[in-house]
Amino acid sequence: MKISYNWLKQFINTKLSAEKVGELLTDLGLEVEGITDFESVKGGLKGIVVGEVVTCKQHPNADRLKLTEVNVGEDKNLQIVCGAPNVAAGQKVPVAVIGTTLYDEKGEAWKIKKGKIRGEASHGMICAEDEIGLGKSHDGIMVLDESLKPGTPLNQIFEIETDKVFEIGLTPNRADAMSHWGVARDLRAALIQIEKNAPINTAPVSSFHVEDRSKRINIKVENSKLAPRYCGLTISDIQVKESPLWLQNRLKAIGVKPINNVVDVTNFVLHDLGQPLHAFDADKIKGNKIIVKTLPKGTKFTTLDEVERELHEEDLMICDEKKPLCIAGVFGGLESGVTESTSSIFLESAYFDPVSVRKTAKRHALNTDASFRFERGIDPNITEYALQRAAILIEELTGGKISSDIDDFYPKKIEDFQVFLTFDKINQLIGEEIDSGIIKTILSSLEIKVNNVSESGMGLTIPAYRVDVRREVDVIEEILRVYGYNNIKLNDKFNVSVAISDKFEDHKIQQITAQLLVAKGFYETMANSLTTPKYIEFTKDLTASENVEILNPLSRDLSVMRQSMLFSGLESLAYNLNRQNSDLKFFEFGKTYHQKEKREEYKHLSLLVTGSTHSESWTLKQAHADFFYFKGIIESILQRLGITDYQFTKSDASIFAEGLVFQIKDNNLVTFGRVNQSILKEFDIDQNVLYADFNWNYILKLAKKSTFQFQDIPKFPSVRRDFALLVDDAISFDAISQIAYKTEKKILKSVNLFDVYQGENLPKGKKSYAVSFTFQDAHKTLTDKQIDKTMDKFLKQFQQEIGASLR
Repeated sequence: MKISYNWLKQFINTKLSAEKVGELLTDLGLEVEGITDFESVKGGLKGIVVGEVVTCKQHPNADRLKLTEVNVGEDKNLQIVCGAPNVAAGQKVPVAVIGTTLYDEKGEAWKIKKGKIRGEASHGMICAEDEIGLGKSHDGIMVLDESLKPGTPLNQIFEIETDKVFEIGLTPNRADAMSHWGVARDLRAALIQIEKNAPINTAPVSSFHVEDRSKRINIKVENSKLAPRYCGLTISDIQVKESPLWLQNRLKAIGVKPINNVVDVTNFVLHDLGQPLHAFDADKIKGNKIIVKTLPKGTKFTTLDEVERELHEEDLMICDEKKPLCIAGVFGGLESGVTESTSSIFLESAYFDPVSVRKTAKRHALNTDASFRFERGIDPNITEYALQRAAILIEELTGGKISSDIDDFYPKKIEDFQVFLTFDKINQLIGEEIDSGIIKTILSSLEIKVNNVSESGMGLTIPAYRVDVRREVDVIEEILRVYGYNNIKLNDKFNVSVAISDKFEDHKIQQITAQLLVAKGFYETMANSLTTPKYIEFTKDLTASENVEILNPLSRDLSVMRQSMLFSGLESLAYNLNRQNSDLKFFEFGKTYHQKEKREEYKHLSLLVTGSTHSESWTLKQAHADFFYFKGIIESILQRLGITDYQFTKSDASIFAEGLVFQIKDNNLVTFGRVNQSILKEFDIDQNVLYADFNWNYILKLAKKSTFQFQDIPKFPSVRRDFALLVDDAISFDAISQIAYKTEKKILKSVNLFDVYQGENLPKGKKSYAVSFTFQDAHKTLTDKQIDKTMDKFLKQFQQEIGASLR
């Protein structure tokens, strides 16, 4: 939210610097994220002076250019080539001398340089009003008053407003501070604390009067729950035109584009007081009546952005007797807006139900300045005052007259809130005793009324506009933020409670796993659980019926909860690959969501790897991450968590071109493989990607059961023997490994496959496995006789069970 310092000082008179005010606001909880400079004319007309055209003649080499001599108050006149049709000798004109910086319509800077145009030197530029920010015309150069002296800087002739603009990171609970008035109220409370009396100056509305009652438009509110307060009046005989400079500058300073004097006033009052207003062309209101109601679902309505929308049955609408005119509190309609031909308006000021406005705004993906305020809760008691304030300004700027009394629908007043504040609770939460006199001063500065005081506490009345202050602890927070967090003394002694926790808690197991992965070069990611429903179309493994849909999604791309961790991970890969980061290792702990008989969610650990296994180096060859490298990573995670007794089978998941599943008793532990190219193509990824999905809930269950045993490093050497086995194509290495471990359970330590051969000199349908076996006895040195005997057993079992033979 942007706040103009000049505008703020209209409410509260202070001579503090903008930087000091920024510090005070930040201490109050209105965090100032930055302070920027504003100039009503960008560049401040620096380097632009009054020039007198001494001579003007035709350019010798161009029909549409003139060659001029211009006196800019220096010893020598400047020769300037000019293409404007209205340039003539004797004129006083604005001249941008060499070195001056000008700005185009997009705000981009460019510098005036010495140059040649069609062979003639040009030492500056005679400017049109749009080229220096003093207007919009580009029909010709700007002609100044004849009495001006050549060489006079233009910023001494035209008043340039400069301002400081605060960028405030407003938290959603501070609805009361969504205006310059609201920020001024907080600033006043801070100034009172540093012994500076700072009264709030509000604009008087005593000049408000009704000139005639010739154009009354009646108001009928059919749904008072959604529109607790609604008021309006009519202003006729108006002239819609450009706003005066003071109003344009106020809006430009906070990034609001001026439109016309009527719309600009409504925007001004919105940012001035925090009350959204809306102006309707009164002549377009049929039946001389405004009706506030809901309409049937599916009703078509075209908003100001020329988009036709289908209304929901809960959308509150502002209508006349024949058609809808506006989505209440959110966006106006195309056919009822103010145009240059508008001669009379109906001006609306209202308080709408915050929940209703929020739902409507999200439903139609509209985020306007009005909805931003309505959905957080505005002050219901300034509705009429803001209307009068705007009416006076519109009457003044348009030459119109107020042509009806204010019609104010307010059947049930929104009351202020009552809270009892105990002194003991204040001291308990703040940790320091604050003088009751200081507390009363702070509360008074925040417009919180102290009704009564007793030994135990105070009875308070909270203004209705403070929607975030409803409990005793909320009031204490208000006292503390104004008193100053920095003013609370810190004790030298701190007491800390040590909680007893299980070593197998989820976050601890996650930490162990994350440390292992980070050591292997992985980066942790966190993706949004909201995603697009189109992703289920990429795989047969997911179904639309299991989508958990969002009732009021921010957009179509964030309308369902994710069913798979894969696609959000691929989004992260694609983002990095598009920025020349091609070697990536990501992991994420997260959840997936499924609509079954009831809504269910499952926790996962996902891994994604693509590119090389290590950074580019002159000492190492580049090695691309392949299936077996990835399998080793997965096995290291399971081994670290003490999970080793698993089997693997081929995965039939459609997301994989090739994949495996690690299982224990038919329960999937982890599914991993190389992602299908058809899916990668959807993300514009043209390199192989490996993906693993851990069933984290099952991992946690197994980790709690795992036990670790420690033993001495063996004193006796290990022995290795190799076999070159000729087996059928269908035989896997896992079958060989299982037979070996089943045959010798005591001294066999490992079985390793180090070569596979298929091709010439082998029978059809056969392949050769080169397998190594490592043996070791913890108590003695193994003999050749003992090893030979074991190898004979292996060969016999391989021949009997899988038909293997030595090659």
